[in-house]
Amino acid sequence: MFEHAQTSVIPVAGLGTRLLPLTRGIPKELLPLGRLPVLQHVVDEMSEVGVTSQVLVTSQRKTAIRQYVESAEESHGNAFQFVDQSHQKGLGHAVLCAREMVANKPFFVALGDAVIKRDAEQESLCERMRRLCVAENADAAIAFHQVPLSRVSRYGVAKPQPGFKAGDTFFLLSDLIEKPPQELAPSRYAIAARYLCKPDLFSYLQKTTPGSGGEIQLTDALQAWLKDGAKILGVPLTASEKRFDIGNFESYYAAALEYALADQEFGPALAEQFGVKN
Repeated sequence: MFEHAQTSVIPVAGLGTRLLPLTRGIPKELLPLGRLPVLQHVVDEMSEVGVTSQVLVTSQRKTAIRQYVESAEESHGNAFQFVDQSHQKGLGHAVLCAREMVANKPFFVALGDAVIKRDAEQESLCERMRRLCVAENADAAIAFHQVPLSRVSRYGVAKPQPGFKAGDTFFLLSDLIEKPPQELAPSRYAIAARYLCKPDLFSYLQKTTPGSGGEIQLTDALQAWLKDGAKILGVPLTASEKRFDIGNFESYYAAALEYALADQEFGPALAEQFGVKN
């Protein structure tokens, strides 16, 4: 089934309040990151793994996203669809909004405000997730990255099944905890904004009630699926992969600097000007 995953769901309805006043005039997903806006990096990542249908879950107030995508659609070779998330009810609700467009097919979920930077010659994270799902006959795969213990309360956090050790390509998930307090975190592996799922997930999202923050959490639906026997893989980012969350100024500045220094034309001069090792 996963060999034919050609659909992605990209939630882009968030208001970007942690990036005010910058996001008063431009959605965070269209902020520049190198020579491209953040969203274009995400769309390109999905295209690289064979995705041909990209479903953007947006809101009516973010008209700039639709304008940008429609202006680029003809040259990009993708089919884009838009679905409105009329109320901000959480990531789980955003994904559920795309159910009709995804239909009965496996699909990727890629957060529209998070990029995964990797070495160009390396197998991409999402391709690795797909390959592992096929090889392990899994129901889903979730990307993870290690975060400091002081930050686990910001994320969905994995509880790997026994036997996993650092350096392994994947682990089997025993449980998922949404934004646990530091003392209750089962690990330091935090969800890294990329998922690959069978369409069975939608039936669990449909039944999920509001959880942390009063929102319908994707993590809660995945947790219920796990309890019913789903085989879900955790796929850690490699040492050469970096996740950048463009949801706050600290991470956005880090991402902007990383991509500026990686520019083949201007990066070396910038590194020399600011005394940065490139």
